[in-house]
Amino acid sequence: MTYLPFSPDPRPLGKSGIMVSPIAWGMWRFAGDDVNAARRKVEGAIEAGVTLFDTADIYGPDNGEPFGAAESLLGRVFAESRALRERMVLATKGGIVIGTPYDSSAAYLEQAIDASLKRLRVERVELWQIHRPDMLTHPQEVARALEKAHAGGKIAAIGVSNFTVAQTAALQHFLTVPIASTQPEFSALALDPIRSGLLDQAMTMDFTVLAWSPLAGGALMEPRNTRALEVAALLDRKAEETGVDRSAAALSWIMAHPARPIPIVGSQRPERIALIPQALKPRWTRAEWYAVLQASMGERLP
Repeated sequence: MTYLPFSPDPRPLGKSGIMVSPIAWGMWRFAGDDVNAARRKVEGAIEAGVTLFDTADIYGPDNGEPFGAAESLLGRVFAESRALRERMVLATKGGIVIGTPYDSSAAYLEQAIDASLKRLRVERVELWQIHRPDMLTHPQEVARALEKAHAGGKIAAIGVSNFTVAQTAALQHFLTVPIASTQPEFSALALDPIRSGLLDQAMTMDFTVLAWSPLAGGALMEPRNTRALEVAALLDRKAEETGVDRSAAALSWIMAHPARPIPIVGSQRPERIALIPQALKPRWTRAEWYAVLQASMGERLP
């Protein structure tokens, strides 16, 4: 039986020269006031082999907390354990403004980056991403602001999140620094990166793909329609074959694509964080991978 190629080894973050783990840990639900508990989650992710940690300045309000709360909590963890900071590749995002909703003007990006660094209690982040595209800012203005932060040592690499193929190409046209990453929603139930050409663009331009919501917002774990049930059944078959759970199979399906997407795991439970390496075990044949794709599409490929 021939399996699709897959390596569990660290891989480059685009052309940045930074190496990252094949799975990232996300902090959308990283919340609360217990710094010790927060530190244990970070330590657990590191022990599970994660080096890439993804947060954002907007993470907080969805948890009933202030804007910037997740970054601030991580900053408090760093204040107590500086050694943890040295063991991770730190990524954050900005550009969402509550009530606006987006602002990527040069003035806003400059203050947003500075504010994130202050909350995180760091002098720089390895990756800074525009969280969502601002259609009212010319990409040349965005590029100049990001290059200024890069030249100033505040950000080591530039990424985009929720950008279309055309929006990413437009920004790259005006940048002298290569975009390192693109962050779309991608799962066995969210196939737009395949249909839109985003994964093809990533392979062509050597972007790292960071897949958010790789479990389809929980829909793969609690399927409620025929499509999700059929996909879940195929994932369960692979999970049983390799001795892992469905979530690990779902993550491995994403990682089997030749663009080598990095799923962002959002679990905040230490026992689930410890299971992250399970996703490195399953291997997929072409027929198995395409079976999941077709079940999700609801139709056969020609």
